[in-house]
Amino acid sequence: MSAVLKVDNLSVSFRQDGRDIAAVRGVSFEVGRGETVAIVGESGSGKSVTALSTVALLPGSATVTGSVRYGDDEMIGASEARLRAVRGNDISFIFQEPMTSLNPLHTLEKQLTESLALHQGLTGAPARARVLELLHKVGIRDPETRLKDYPHQLSGGQRQRVMIAMALANGPELLIADEPTTALDVTIEAQILDLLADLKRAEGLSLLFITHDLGVVRRIADRVCVMKDGEIVESGRTEDIFRAPQHPYTRKLLAAEAVGGPDPVKPGAAEIVRTEALKVWFPIQRGFMRRTVGHIKAVNAADIAVRAGETLGIVGESGSGKTTLALAIMRLISSEGRIVFQGRGIDGLKSRQMRPLRRDMQIVFQDPYGSLSPRMTVEQIVAEGLGVHGARSGRSPRDEVAQILTEVGLDPAMMHRYPHEFSGGQRQRIAIARAMILRPRLLVLDEPTSALDMTVQVQIVDLLRELQRRNDLAYLFISHDLRVVRALSHKVIVMRQGDIVEAGEARAIFEAPQSDYTRTLMQAAFGAPVAAAQ
Repeated sequence: MSAVLKVDNLSVSFRQDGRDIAAVRGVSFEVGRGETVAIVGESGSGKSVTALSTVALLPGSATVTGSVRYGDDEMIGASEARLRAVRGNDISFIFQEPMTSLNPLHTLEKQLTESLALHQGLTGAPARARVLELLHKVGIRDPETRLKDYPHQLSGGQRQRVMIAMALANGPELLIADEPTTALDVTIEAQILDLLADLKRAEGLSLLFITHDLGVVRRIADRVCVMKDGEIVESGRTEDIFRAPQHPYTRKLLAAEAVGGPDPVKPGAAEIVRTEALKVWFPIQRGFMRRTVGHIKAVNAADIAVRAGETLGIVGESGSGKTTLALAIMRLISSEGRIVFQGRGIDGLKSRQMRPLRRDMQIVFQDPYGSLSPRMTVEQIVAEGLGVHGARSGRSPRDEVAQILTEVGLDPAMMHRYPHEFSGGQRQRIAIARAMILRPRLLVLDEPTSALDMTVQVQIVDLLRELQRRNDLAYLFISHDLRVVRALSHKVIVMRQGDIVEAGEARAIFEAPQSDYTRTLMQAAFGAPVAAAQ
């Protein structure tokens, strides 16, 4: 098999604070024609730096040595004109987060035709016809009606399909996909992986796939390169790596899956929160007088109950109403229906009346880097709630911060640092510490592990179990990762288009789902059909 891309002894370092920091060291691999090669490893292992090096997309502070050959051409040291001819034409990229990769000010048609005009000189009706062909090829329904849409008007899966269409626009030979499914729901992830496999066969593509998800690797890759600390520690055929991994780090990655289950709920545990027929409908207003002409039915008649020490897993695709339900329970958005928190009806309380209850209900968001202020130290971030609600113990805020940092597995000596000085897993621990310092009774966890490496996910799941055990916490755990939901949840509700289509004990839902939609989710997550309940 001839090599489309051949990387030999690639090393990359960055100049920082007067010294060179090595990011990639002596990396060598090949991507054959029509082959899919996956590079896997944790954040900071050098995966993305390696990929960006292939067509010189690294910043000026980078020093790159070694060889990267595309066909007969050497890419390292190539002229800017040659690199521009290859980028987007022969080698295309699909990036992790399409919402930040797509221009929010331009329509889909403008963004897709831009590449066609730049590389092929294609404009007007021929360019529009090619755009429609691409959107149809990647599975966008009724593409004619979507050309004037902006990225924010599309779902996450649709935006990723548009990114793939842009990457395919000029008929590349090599597609480099950098974590293209990380933030997607399991069903959408399965669709995107199937789409890439179909396109690879139909277009004769070669694929370099970068990910930290070994489940994705097993599904799509022919060969695997495992990276750690800037080096490839093991490589080989996918089936060989999964069957008999040789390196301890590879075995660690393969073993990194949240397993087990939560501790049993104590008999007679107090009910923390309950909803009855909870409804969240957002009005659609049109015309000069802003008349309501319809509603977006985000949540329809939701009934839930969570006790102390219990976790309710909330699953479903993007747009199903998971986060909306949680925000309504916390009275952060308007809703109709009954909400009872610690025996008290709170659905009719005004903002001023809700304030004393806020310390008992806290939330941890999906992206800790986005939810932590970059201008505040860890001490200031974690102690902020104490300034609003006051400490329960009577101790100094610094002592409270030190204790909660210790509880979440961080060194209190690091409290003077800023969020950018921490890894993704450490930042999530900081976000959990910020919520836990007020000793709440209810903790909403909105996709707290989806952006983390598998090994870090396991650590966060273990931490959440320990905090629940120690503090008798009630969790609302929102996630599209059904493996993590299974490891943490006592009960599960499955949401689709605002409706709860299935609810019950977690074990029963995972072992014998009743609805077709739940079975579809299980199949997408675990890769094998789930038998219908008898």
